[in-house]
Amino acid sequence: MALNYVWIAFFLVSFVVALIKLIFFQDYEIFHTIVNSTFDMSKTAAELSLSLVGIMTFWLGIMKIGEKGGMINIFAKAVGPFFSKIFPEIPKNHPALGSVLMNFSANMLGLDNAATPMGLKAMKELQELNPNKDTASNAQIMFLVLNASSLVLIPTSIMAFRKAAGAANPSDIFVPCLLATFFSTLVGLIVTAIYQKINLLQKVILLYLGSAMIGICGILYYFSTISQEKIELISNVFGNTLLFTIIVSFIVLALIKKVNVFETFIDGAKEGFDVAIKIIPYLVGLLVAIGVLRGSGVLDYLVQGIGHLVAILGLDTRFVPALPVAFMKPLSGGGARGLMVELMKTNGPDNFASRVACVIQGSTETTFYVLAVYFGAVSIKKTRHALPAALLAELAGVIAAIIIAYIFFG
Repeated sequence: MALNYVWIAFFLVSFVVALIKLIFFQDYEIFHTIVNSTFDMSKTAAELSLSLVGIMTFWLGIMKIGEKGGMINIFAKAVGPFFSKIFPEIPKNHPALGSVLMNFSANMLGLDNAATPMGLKAMKELQELNPNKDTASNAQIMFLVLNASSLVLIPTSIMAFRKAAGAANPSDIFVPCLLATFFSTLVGLIVTAIYQKINLLQKVILLYLGSAMIGICGILYYFSTISQEKIELISNVFGNTLLFTIIVSFIVLALIKKVNVFETFIDGAKEGFDVAIKIIPYLVGLLVAIGVLRGSGVLDYLVQGIGHLVAILGLDTRFVPALPVAFMKPLSGGGARGLMVELMKTNGPDNFASRVACVIQGSTETTFYVLAVYFGAVSIKKTRHALPAALLAELAGVIAAIIIAYIFFG
């Protein structure tokens, strides 16, 4: 329901702003720009969906092998105690737990291409447990919010953009990104737990979260002692080695259990193709609304208004130029990335606002895209508290990114 109101609001607000521009500022091209954006974003949505066909066809085939071979159950048992507390609706050792874990792992390693099909597989398995097929279950919402909070350990792509832009130390945003994304994930977990009345003070939850914090601190310390080139090398080698090792282990275990590996792969691959096609209407609807919002200039006015408000309050305004990245990120990852690169090109990569933009880019996720893809894949229409919880997590990530940037970069 929340997504429905947001979608309608995008069009109505854009129309009002465009009408004001036409009548009072004689901007005769404004509606032409908006209408063109509907065509452009419709095309973009279809291209995005079709570009996922190959990736999802392959990975859902591999996931089917893992499911038949038993590897998914092994993953599920490893995280069963923790996930059983935050996903109480999922039966013990259910394959969905393994799929959820693999999606989170791929996200943390920055392996977006692998994370999406794994996440779609998890969402489909969660849908099988969902008694109301058109309404998001608690488990689906918790999964989506944690997914949208973007817990990425190594922001390799952002460091690469900073290096290409000529930053003196491209990896100086590594620790700030990790800290900011940790806060967004933590807030997402807490907010969703409050909605769903989940007690996070249970011993099992505290043990797992404490272990995760120790692991993150250890990674932080290690990477703070090596060069940016080594960080990129280690992250790329480790991530891709782990990924291919998972593929091979799925196949080997399936062979041991005498599973017909290729036929099982084909069965899963067919599901991947169907899911990719089913996503198209949802992506078109959301991305067109986003394009209309951008074309009308609403985002520009929003940034300018916040800048004036911050100045009136007597606060430092150096972070304000980075806000378009924060506003664009939940709408379009590519758009936010473009704004980040443009800001670095205009102001320099080591400018304070440029660094804030990089930390924001590394600590938040494209919430509306995630909702459209994951819920669209299983035809969920009533998203309940998924959108507000995900947006609160994203807001926490943005606020944390700005505060942490001031701590690290002054």
